[in-house]
Amino acid sequence: MLERELKLEAPPGFVLPDLRQVTADVASADESVEKLKTTYFDTRDLRLTRWGCSLRYRIGQGWTVKLPSEESSNGDLLVRGEHEFKGSPNTPPPEALDLLTAYLRRSAVHPVARLRTKRQMVTLKGSDGSPLAETVKDEVAVVEGRKVAGRFREIEVELKDAASDSLLPAIVERLSVAGAGSPNPTPKVVRALGARAQRAPELECEELAPEATAGAALRRALVQSATRLLRHDAGIRLASDTEDVHQARVAVRRLRSHLRTFLPLMDIEWAVSLRQELGWLGDELGGVRDADVLMERLRRYADGLPPQDRNAGAKILALLAAQRDAAMKRLKETIHAARYVELLKRLVDSARTPQLAPIAAEAGALTLPPLVASLWRNVKSKVDDFGTDPEDKQLHKLRIRTKRCRYAAEAVSPIIGKGARSFAKAAADLQSVLGEQHDAVVAMQWLRDHACTGNLTFVAGHFSALAHTASTKARNQWQQCWRKFDRKKMRAWM
Repeated sequence: MLERELKLEAPPGFVLPDLRQVTADVASADESVEKLKTTYFDTRDLRLTRWGCSLRYRIGQGWTVKLPSEESSNGDLLVRGEHEFKGSPNTPPPEALDLLTAYLRRSAVHPVARLRTKRQMVTLKGSDGSPLAETVKDEVAVVEGRKVAGRFREIEVELKDAASDSLLPAIVERLSVAGAGSPNPTPKVVRALGARAQRAPELECEELAPEATAGAALRRALVQSATRLLRHDAGIRLASDTEDVHQARVAVRRLRSHLRTFLPLMDIEWAVSLRQELGWLGDELGGVRDADVLMERLRRYADGLPPQDRNAGAKILALLAAQRDAAMKRLKETIHAARYVELLKRLVDSARTPQLAPIAAEAGALTLPPLVASLWRNVKSKVDDFGTDPEDKQLHKLRIRTKRCRYAAEAVSPIIGKGARSFAKAAADLQSVLGEQHDAVVAMQWLRDHACTGNLTFVAGHFSALAHTASTKARNQWQQCWRKFDRKKMRAWM
């Protein structure tokens, strides 16, 4: 489940106000008081906490893993994935540790903070009895041995799925009138552990000045993509959203592209070896992602079938689903293998301290544009060789090379600025059209190979005709996108 929580400072003597009828959709407010005993676990270097994760055991409630989400920094609102597990107090369940693999990478965890909390809670409910929000006042004691090492108070407002958009502002206004302090999204475990827990995570994306070195730009690009891969590892394990596989694959593709484009800035043997290992992971992610892309297209086609053809359409989708399940099984085996964990360790170390060549110490504004220009010339030469009617394979290769141009321009844009960003956007537009054309061609080929038999033939042919129409439309569009990408002003910064 996704936890959406706002934390506020609680001054001494603060009393929770009456929250009944705070908005028209609140029908009742149930009050309760409980005492909580919580132990947080982490590595020696507080790796989980610094990444924005937590692993805790709470007496009477069991184990909880909290993971940062894409919306983690949504203003003052703290948004995290929350996952609960049963287990004994002293040993984290294997399933909980598995969700944290990307951050732990097999490192051991141990108790790092013990909290005793007196919680006063008000649960707001709608007219049907469903919970809308929980508002609590926590008085927390940080315990070390038998002594209380520190105390703090806080107010939390946790929104439930049924909450309206107006509920949180109304609750916050009521709390503010009662004397609540300003928002403070700091988790309890961070407040308990202090300065050590407030250090940056292992990978920190630094801001670059125009005079930054080429090595700094490369390091930043590697950190961004490595972080993206780590962030989506748990989602792949949960298999709750196909977007996690997509984002992990994008992360791997970007990493491999950077290791190739910016090879002159790095130790060649080191970069080539890392790129090859990432290729292994990319192939496993690609098997699932390609099936997801094809499934999305065929489902759209199936939605438009007349009733008499829907059964055949469902059978075609079932064939693809079986392939996807097999690919997902292989991916799950991959991310539970020791080789994958070793790759994550290597990737984190590589992003933090890439093995750079002496030229990487030179100014990025001078060193980086020629590398992107080389990619551009490669793309231009391919298009010049196309003729009037390029083959599908040629367009696919153009898409791959355009994507490399885009990734490179995005990597150097913190130093180069607007020119590189405009170039990257034009590349993305061309890549999108070519991607649609390629995906349609892949759909037609898959249908020929797997669905053109028996009573599926007619519907497979119908799907194939729709894919052919999509491919033709994209073919008619790509040259327009190319002309925009090919404008001289797009390359003025190179």
